[in-house]
Amino acid sequence: MAITRIGNPALADIREPNFRNIIINGDMSIAQRGTSETGITAGGYKTIDRFKTIITNLGTWTQSQDTDVPTGQGFATSLKMDCTTADASPSASDVLYVSQIIESQNLQYLKKGTANAESLTCSFWVKSNKTGTYIVGLQEFQNTRYIANSYTINSANTWEKKTITFVGDTTGTLTNDNSASLYLQFYLGAGSTYSSGTLATNWESTVNANRAVGQVNLADSTSNEWYVTGVQLEAGQVASDFEFLPKGIMESLCQRYFQLIAQGNAQYFSNGHYRNSTDLRTVYVHPVIMRASPSLNQVSGTDYYKFFRNNSSDNFDDFNVFFSNNRQSLLINNTDVSGTGGQAGMLSTNNASSYLAFDAEI
Repeated sequence: MAITRIGNPALADIREPNFRNIIINGDMSIAQRGTSETGITAGGYKTIDRFKTIITNLGTWTQSQDTDVPTGQGFATSLKMDCTTADASPSASDVLYVSQIIESQNLQYLKKGTANAESLTCSFWVKSNKTGTYIVGLQEFQNTRYIANSYTINSANTWEKKTITFVGDTTGTLTNDNSASLYLQFYLGAGSTYSSGTLATNWESTVNANRAVGQVNLADSTSNEWYVTGVQLEAGQVASDFEFLPKGIMESLCQRYFQLIAQGNAQYFSNGHYRNSTDLRTVYVHPVIMRASPSLNQVSGTDYYKFFRNNSSDNFDDFNVFFSNNRQSLLINNTDVSGTGGQAGMLSTNNASSYLAFDAEI
């Protein structure tokens, strides 16, 4: 929808986003956890927000937020996977893919399980030195359903745009809640457990052998790299231009799942008070309502945190979560502080390695 602002022709064609992209952070612009992680041999969220690495015994990797992007497309960052220890002969159960997991309540408009089930089209930019066949899959967790398709990297070290359309699934229904529902999966390698059957190019009950048939092994050389950006998943059979969102909006969407609170030394993050002489408390109100009650991720150590109060300060090691929901969390320390009940002040990190974050990822 165009917004016309009378009196300023330069602003006459500003367009509002319609949030057609189901994928969050598809331009790889937000990386709260950091821009690089080395030595990856186990799965989890590593760098780019909302993109989870799944790996079982298939090489060692560095993942990073990179500035290598397709020219003239508006992107500033990409997700890069760099093989640092090769595995040229994967065992049967070895697998590697990069995935985004989508909440069930965000997919109701796809009309899954009805005759009117919507098709989904996935488009993205990809680059690798290793040419050949790669697999993109959709795994629907609640009803144990799966569909996949292949794309080809034709030219080494060249950005290429790919588009894959998946038919709508007329089987099963989705709960209207915040649980895990749909997994978008970019395979980079797969042993025979995941590749020995027939690729599931139509929706079917999940059969592991049919998930990544034909997938090249990106882990077969330490020279191998894979980049992706501009990931968009939308209803319909046609890929539209990538939907760029303002950074503040994208940050908020990511913070529903993960919120970095403080990192490094001398970072003020909340107010607090002494409930009594040995009980320090702070209520942290989450700036964005989180998907669920989060866990606290922290790096603790001797005197990693500081409480400024009454022209003095107290150092302490860490926090415990006393109470938490998706709107606020009550953090306490009643193990290594000493003060005066009723005194209030400000909380800060006190070490270059200090780190606090709330995690409500799927």
